[in-house]
Amino acid sequence: MNAPDLLALPPGLNRVLRGHAAVLSVNSGSSSLKFGVYAEHGPAVWSGEFQGLEPGGQPLLCIAGHERLPLPPREGLASFDLALALLVQALQTAGIRLKGVAHRIVHGGRRCTAPCRLDEPTLAYLATLNALAPLHQPHNLAGVRALQKVLPDLPQVGCFDTAFHAGMPVVEHRLPIDRALYDQGIQRYGFHGLSYQFVMGELQRASRRANGRVLMAHLGNGASLCGALDGHSVATTMGFSALDGLMMGTRSGSVDPGVVLHLWRQGQTVDQVENLLYKRSGLKGVSGISADMRTLRASPAPEAAQAIALFTHRLLREAGALLAVLGGVDVIAFTGGIGEHDAQLREDLLTRLTWLGTRPDAAANRAAVGDRVAAIHAAGSPVEVWVVPTDEGRVAARAAFALLRQEKFT
Repeated sequence: MNAPDLLALPPGLNRVLRGHAAVLSVNSGSSSLKFGVYAEHGPAVWSGEFQGLEPGGQPLLCIAGHERLPLPPREGLASFDLALALLVQALQTAGIRLKGVAHRIVHGGRRCTAPCRLDEPTLAYLATLNALAPLHQPHNLAGVRALQKVLPDLPQVGCFDTAFHAGMPVVEHRLPIDRALYDQGIQRYGFHGLSYQFVMGELQRASRRANGRVLMAHLGNGASLCGALDGHSVATTMGFSALDGLMMGTRSGSVDPGVVLHLWRQGQTVDQVENLLYKRSGLKGVSGISADMRTLRASPAPEAAQAIALFTHRLLREAGALLAVLGGVDVIAFTGGIGEHDAQLREDLLTRLTWLGTRPDAAANRAAVGDRVAAIHAAGSPVEVWVVPTDEGRVAARAAFALLRQEKFT
């Protein structure tokens, strides 16, 4: 096999895992596949991402650590299948013994509120939820099917972003619409649950206050807030779909439903409106430049500044609602690509929350770059503020280990 067709694992990886089984954690998207290999405890021993999986898109590329490896197409093999084949071959070549595969799946609906084996009845049920998360769910399930073919003898475990919010109070779940629709499963679910679960665990290790009133902000291309009490979600900004709540990279967040009705009456189709709300809104739609906050920060265009200002305002506005539900706050945590790396956004938000008692440490905030859990509040601050790099793959891997261990003894 030619060198560009073979992924190189870090030297000594097989020694690290010698005598221990590993779990492969995957997050399958429309154009990318994120992966991590985890021992039962600790962070990923090897992780990376395949990009360019979308047909007709960018050339296939594997990014692992500091390496960027272009992968030439192979006749008769789709990019997604090629990526998986190379990944599995690399693990087998290194002698890595996999115990199972953990899949991040965005929507679990009402039935999948805890990690579970992905058998045929479960996969059939999860496919009925595709319309509720059209940017994620179909691709998550396609990744399961592909890995079933490549690793047919390994257990496939589903871990669900909605599960962390399954215990929210009824007043958070219900929508103010016809009762019959609730009986059909139309309710608020909440998302980013694997990220929030990881962040909450890190906060509980770092701070005694983390079992109190906690506001977590997962800010990236997808963005949401979660309010937690005693480590459990009690309110979140995303709802029936991952379109609700905060302004995002290309998604609108909350808009007046009357806007949708107005566009339909103007003659726009369901597909056109869906495309508008999911792909032509948010930072990209308002700026007309980019969905990437880094690009907008660097742009002198007034439209870029306007998009950032609106993103910050919507964050403040939604945070106020969750703070009211919590009855105040003891800890605020930032995570996600923007939350971990955009010190200016954190400063702008915290400055507007000084009435709560937030006392950020400007130097600590600037130094926090998402490489570790970092406190960015001043000594004696009534409200603690943390930056917590998220690791959804680690949460999924832990869940798979726990489930498979439990099955072994039952």
